[in-house]
Parts: sequence; structure tokens; C-alpha cells
Amino acid sequence: MSAPSRRELVRHLKDKGLSERRALRIAGMSPSSLRYHPATDRNTALKEQIIALAQRHRRYGAGMIYLKLRQAGMQVNHKRVDRLYAEAGLQVRRRKRKKIPVTDRHPLERPLAANQVWSMDFVFDRTAEGRVIKNLTVVDDATHEAVAIVPQRAIGGMQLTSILEQLATTRGLPKAIRTDNGKEFCSRAMLTWAHARGVQLFLIEPGKPNQNAYIESFNGRFRDECLNEHWFTSLRHAQVVIEAWRREYNDERPKKALGGLTPAAYAKSLTEKSGKLPLDSKALCY
Repeated sequence: MSAPSRRELVRHLKDKGLSERRALRIAGMSPSSLRYHPATDRNTALKEQIIALAQRHRRYGAGMIYLKLRQAGMQVNHKRVDRLYAEAGLQVRRRKRKKIPVTDRHPLERPLAANQVWSMDFVFDRTAEGRVIKNLTVVDDATHEAVAIVPQRAIGGMQLTSILEQLATTRGLPKAIRTDNGKEFCSRAMLTWAHARGVQLFLIEPGKPNQNAYIESFNGRFRDECLNEHWFTSLRHAQVVIEAWRREYNDERPKKALGGLTPAAYAKSLTEKSGKLPLDSKALCY
């Protein structure tokens, strides 16, 4: 039986005419417990001030609340503020939203010439020992060619720009690159490189992969026809197999979306058509 319940029982027995000593013996309670009155909480006023400050400044933590109290002339210990702040459940939640470069959103339109817009993304797999393979996939939106598939253990912003520089020597660079908001694509190295090379960066809206549908479709074929069909014993093994599949995809695999042509054959037909366009044609503009 709790102390408040015992007190009620003692009061009830006293009302029935029993002496206090007899009532205490029946309730199993000591006289000091009966006469005990809890001390008032001396932190009540301080806690109310802390809560008021936290509601006014929603992103202030316990440290800032302590400084605001000191600023107001209160002599209070920071440990006491920390304890009362935690008891009130006022911890500031960390915002998980990442900062991405400000850019205009562009609708998904298919260019009419190669090297106008590329799409990029990452596809992950593992080697036999369980280590991660991070595959950078690059697709030309106009021709559907797999411009590059680069398997590495890790690819950061600097390595990404090095890969693009290598592609520039063999294929040239596009006018724009469409990506999601991954940290590699939004890195300072990538933004600096794109500005220096005159390449626009088209970033899709967070949570809307359909705005990057060309690379998403390619990634599905890549995983189904290559990654899920092979068991890679090492990174080097993966690089050889994936590059062989990329060449087959471009040169031998027909696509319904391209009228039954392979991406390489379709790219060739686009080149031939672009040579016959009138001077005022806008087919090469995007």
C-alpha cells in the first residue's frame, strides 16, 4: 500500500473513533510518515523559464538556454539547467535534410542529338567476400548509350570529376548532366568542375526518381542482366565483366524504344540526320 493510501486509512480510522496510535498500528505506518509533507520544488520557477525560452527559441539547446538565463542576470549552474532541460524533454532534434545547390528544375525531355544531356547515378553490388562495389553509371539521354560504367570500392567528388575528365578525352563532354541530390553530385569538387567546364547540372527533386527516368531504366537493365547474373570474385573481375556487358549493351542489344536498333546504331543514325538538318533547325538545341 502506498503512503497516500495509508494516510487515508489512518484518517478514516481516526474518524471512526480510534486513537492515532491504534490507527497507525493497523495501517502499518509510522508517526513521522504521517506528518511528512514533501518540500516544494525549488526548481519549478526555473523550469518554467527554461520551457518558455525553449518555446520562444525553438532551435536553442541547453547551452544557449543557459546563456540566455545568465544574460537575464540569473546566477544558475549550467548542470542544473542541463538536467531540467532534459527532464522537460526539450532536446533539439537534428535536421537530417541536407543542403543542396540551388538550381532550376528541368522537365525530362529527350534531346535530339548525342552529348546534349547525360544522366548519372550509382548502383551498388558486392564481391564474394562481402565488400561493396560502387558502380557509377552514365547514360546519354538522346542515344541511350551507356557512356560509362565505372566500378570502384568508393567514388567521391574528386574521383567523379577525374572520371568525367577521362570521358572528355574519348567522347567529349555534354552540355548538361542530370543527377539526383547525392553528396557526390552536389560536392564542391563537382560544382567547381562543372562551372569551369561550362556544364550545367540538372538536379531532380528529392524523392522523385521518375525525373531521372532514363538512368533509372538503364540501372534496372544493368542489375537484372549483369549484376544479378554474375558472382564477382574481386573488383578486377567485376570491372572486366561489367565493361564487356556495357559494350554488348551498346553494340549488340536492340531496344524497342529505339525502333529495334542498338544504342550505337541509333547514335549513328542521329549523326547522319543532324547533317541533313536545315540551318534554322532547333534539333541540336536543348
